[in-house]
Amino acid sequence: MHTPTTEPRPSLYYPYEVFKPWLPSQHPAQARQKVVIAGSGPSAMVAALELARHGIASVMVTSELQFSQGSRAIVFTRRSLEILQQVGVADRMTEGGLPWRFGNSYFRGQRVFRMEAPHDPDDRFFPMLNVQQQYMEEYLHDACRTNPLIEVRWGNKVESVTQRDGYAEVRLDTPEGEYTLETEWLIDATGGRSVIRTGLGLPMEGASYEGFFVIADIKIDLPLPTERLAFFDPEWNPGNTVLMHREPNGIWRVDYQLPAGETPEEALRPESLKERIDAQLAMIGHAGTPWEMDWSSVYSARTLTLPDYVHGSVVFVGDAAHLLPIFGVRGANTAFQDAQSAAWHLAFVVKGLAGRELLANFSAERVGAAREIIEEAGKSTRFMTPPTRGFGLLRDAVLSLSLTQEFVTPLYHWRTSRPHEYTHSRLNSQGDDNALFTEGPAHGAPPQNIRLGANNFLLDHLGGGFDLIYFTDAPALPDSLREEVLAARARGVPLRVTAVGASHAVAGADQTFADADGHFRRRYGVRANGAAYLLRPDQHVCARWLTLDANRLKSALATALAPLAA
Repeated sequence: MHTPTTEPRPSLYYPYEVFKPWLPSQHPAQARQKVVIAGSGPSAMVAALELARHGIASVMVTSELQFSQGSRAIVFTRRSLEILQQVGVADRMTEGGLPWRFGNSYFRGQRVFRMEAPHDPDDRFFPMLNVQQQYMEEYLHDACRTNPLIEVRWGNKVESVTQRDGYAEVRLDTPEGEYTLETEWLIDATGGRSVIRTGLGLPMEGASYEGFFVIADIKIDLPLPTERLAFFDPEWNPGNTVLMHREPNGIWRVDYQLPAGETPEEALRPESLKERIDAQLAMIGHAGTPWEMDWSSVYSARTLTLPDYVHGSVVFVGDAAHLLPIFGVRGANTAFQDAQSAAWHLAFVVKGLAGRELLANFSAERVGAAREIIEEAGKSTRFMTPPTRGFGLLRDAVLSLSLTQEFVTPLYHWRTSRPHEYTHSRLNSQGDDNALFTEGPAHGAPPQNIRLGANNFLLDHLGGGFDLIYFTDAPALPDSLREEVLAARARGVPLRVTAVGASHAVAGADQTFADADGHFRRRYGVRANGAAYLLRPDQHVCARWLTLDANRLKSALATALAPLAA
């Protein structure tokens, strides 16, 4: 019998709420579900909210009775906030978060590299935002529990999954015993220790690095800006790396690498934590500043992924699908992209708008994203934690040269998480004009946001289905194009048309945005009327044309919904 703790987790800044468990005796009838989501972390809740946006109900089951312990993920990228905007929680994130765009690397007391993330007036969100994961989970959970299409079952632990013909049986344990829940689809968002993945015998591919890092969240008042701080080869931790981030509520994150041979148990002893944190504070000129420990943990860098994220009726997202180094803020930020992608692909399959091959595309795209991240993160990881003597010698040479030779300093770049561009996606139109554009977001890229007013941006008006952005100053869309839009909608395809350029409403378009100074058209590489972009439900570009007609739109939609048949 599963007995989750009912004692609120300790925290110096976050008031944990303990939720009541869902008990099978209170709900004797258990119908087969369309979608069950295992887990209650960021990827699970984003998947549930995104499914609900497409009209798909889901049941979310989680073994715990409260949000995750400790700050965990704290840095969220601009693209993550754009995804969170789609599910209705971005405003709450930015209200209490700390925005930033600079990162600093230090060696022997000297700043040897300063990273500046790009930010311009067309961006609603800063490149990075620091918020503790508990707050983000609270905001997502508030959105979930007010949504009639989402049921949350606290205190329901997945024990096993059995694949049947066309559905899965999920055996769950609760504080009053076990029950079985049938579901047509199961999304596994239970994290790196997934019992579902293990129970199905699915091995991951990749590598694990030997070094361990301590995460320590301390409450302290430091007069330092909200910027990433990285210290290489500090005197108190020779040969290793220390990272620092400011968090809301007077909390600072300190990450430091353990010396070779030290176990996680030894590293987490209170006297060890105090000695190392005091040494770090002294090194940055704040010796003796009082501090309190809020939470600490240990992690190791791993670059692992499943080769396929869809197995029968089970879809894997987040750390259940892959394990990535946190350097470059890749954990939760990658999970958001997984969840958004899995949800819209699955929703279209559940609604009968596409066949299972659409889920094969989800897997191919997100496995490709994970492998790109693994390649990039591997470079960062090898610099932060050299795995061999050769890598160590190279890193030491870069450190020494960086004191006097500026040309080596870009090697410090931590290759920040960025949205994957599905350049070679099966959903991309093969008969469009992508190759003829010289500017603007290309095949598979997320859209470029555009400021439309003081607090009004393009991405505020897109998402939830396919978006056709049509550039024209004419009074109406061409008749044949309007007919094809209506035909697609009659087939059940959610398709919204945005006209750009005219100062008046364009007949046949759902919304019209003026572009008197041509700024919108320049950012999208458009120079004439009749050009267009087609965005998928996750907002990534799947087609763009210098001149669009009805047949080209019909072909692009067919490719996006039946990628193996097109």
